[in-house]
Amino acid sequence: MEYTDEYGKTYQIRPEVLTQDDVCRMVPWFCNKPKLVKSIFKFLKIDQVNAVHARWHATPGIPFSHALVEKEFKVRVRVDHEEILSRFPTGAFITVSNHPLGAFDGIVLLHEVGTFRQDYQVMVNMFLNNLSAMRPGFIAVDPSGSDDPEKKKMTLQGIREAIQHVRAGHPLGFFPAGAVSKLKWDLHIRDRRWQPSIIKLISQLRVPVVPIYFHGHNSVFFNILGVINWRLRTLRLPAEVFRMRGRMIHLSVGEPITVEEQKACADVDALGALLRERTYQLAKIK
Repeated sequence: MEYTDEYGKTYQIRPEVLTQDDVCRMVPWFCNKPKLVKSIFKFLKIDQVNAVHARWHATPGIPFSHALVEKEFKVRVRVDHEEILSRFPTGAFITVSNHPLGAFDGIVLLHEVGTFRQDYQVMVNMFLNNLSAMRPGFIAVDPSGSDDPEKKKMTLQGIREAIQHVRAGHPLGFFPAGAVSKLKWDLHIRDRRWQPSIIKLISQLRVPVVPIYFHGHNSVFFNILGVINWRLRTLRLPAEVFRMRGRMIHLSVGEPITVEEQKACADVDALGALLRERTYQLAKIK
């Protein structure tokens, strides 16, 4: 179906996230192997992802995130200092968050901040763009730095959209790591380095930054897969989403980092360190 948002931008929304025809186009070898593709879909839970997406795709964007959190997965969301978000009834601001869940945290972020601001969007990994019902709430980029012309084009377009969105007075969310948190040598799960390209963009936008910390993490199995190979970990993400059903997700919202505080940072590295520190400080809230 075709969906046009209040700003006149049109999106093509389809029921499925991934079909056998999509797989055939991406990997022609699978074209004559429908049973194998069906088995892979079942093993990776893509069939379940398709079913959930089809159930709620008619309400795209923030309403779709509300439906997933409240109705489909029946997730309870605990938010510390939620009232901070109510300080921004109008005007642009940015949120920065750690990325422990890799997919569902983007949906929850859109659900939570979108409750206060219907014009909120989140910059995400381009693979989440396959969730077409989420496109009105997402700005997709490729965080891998690939030389692929199509991926570069999407990233440049996403950056332009992000700048236009904020300069038009709307809020925008970032996961500055650009990848799901991983298991470190000390057995703690943390983000990789927050990407300088994102921090530089934030510094140029000159708006208040609200840190939002996600408590918790994906399964032990998921994180062990990440130690072995990041591709294996990515294939596991749909199953991790379904683990969230009926659970509680805990977020903590921190005091905004003012434009003056940002300007006081000597360079991009210093600003990145400040944003990350203010976000991870919220982990102390139990």
